Amino acid sequence: MELTGASFFFDWEVQLMEWLQEHIGSSGFGFWLLSNLSAFGEQLLLVVIMGFLYWGLNKKFGKYVGLNVLMVNVWNPMIKNIVLRLRPYMVSDSIKPLRLVDENADAMDVAAQGYSFPSGHSSNAVTVYGSLAVHEKKRKILWILAVVLPLLVGFSRVFVGVHYPTDVLCGWLLGVIVVLLVPWLRKVIKNRWLFYGVLLLTSIPGFFYCKTNDFFSSFGMLLGFILAEPFEERFVKFENTSNILRCILRTIGGGLLYFGLNILLKLPFPKDLLDSATFVSYLIRTLRYAIVIFAVIGVYPMVFKLTGKLWKKKETIEPEQAEEPEQA
Repeated sequence: MELTGASFFFDWEVQLMEWLQEHIGSSGFGFWLLSNLSAFGEQLLLVVIMGFLYWGLNKKFGKYVGLNVLMVNVWNPMIKNIVLRLRPYMVSDSIKPLRLVDENADAMDVAAQGYSFPSGHSSNAVTVYGSLAVHEKKRKILWILAVVLPLLVGFSRVFVGVHYPTDVLCGWLLGVIVVLLVPWLRKVIKNRWLFYGVLLLTSIPGFFYCKTNDFFSSFGMLLGFILAEPFEERFVKFENTSNILRCILRTIGGGLLYFGLNILLKLPFPKDLLDSATFVSYLIRTLRYAIVIFAVIGVYPMVFKLTGKLWKKKETIEPEQAEEPEQA
């Protein structure tokens, strides 16, 4: 994709980023620590958190957090593709990209790396940890995490050179809006399909003007979620578990399925087509992510009935084995 977009910033933003990179450097423990703080707002950890809740402890809680995160990931690139603010390192040679959004793509590829304003990692961090805190109001530790982790993520995104401080500030604001707005809409709009219709109406316009992969990935995930939720409720009806080991195993299985299907569904298409930043490539990406989310949310939990029987069988065998020495 041709490098097109807007370049605007406050002088202090560039000076701050230059100072941070100059004094912390691009190697050593300080660099490793600050750059990896971004992980608290990245896809892998978000999948783990939402999966652990949905597949394991409490699927209603998991859907609550998951839908908030999906919406912020749809609305964020819609704003980005209106503002079209280029990332700091794309504009200034003195700022280095120390942690790219897509490590497998060219740093100057806007379609792959996305635009800068607002920060997606920052809005993700506020949304996921804020959702946890708002849902579990009495747990003080979650409120602490909801403040501290987004601060650390935002600082990291500035340090690694992919966001201006103002990107981070507005990313935080967007996250707060989503945490408050989406649950409020669901409470006000009682009919599920009308509620989903409203969310889709706010999202569909992005299909006509967005030119970056992040929107189409998130829009596809939203579609998959909307179809998977009623499917699971009608045909699957899996039960949560308080067994932490089972929660972990379910999360690992779901995570492997999520990333594995993403790879598998790319195989029928030429890489040049997938990377072409055309309507066809965006449509394929949307459908791919819709299938993946439908599979992991709606279909994958069917496995839990089989594994549940295995766990019950194990639980009945173990007490019998434990009693044998006493009977002898």
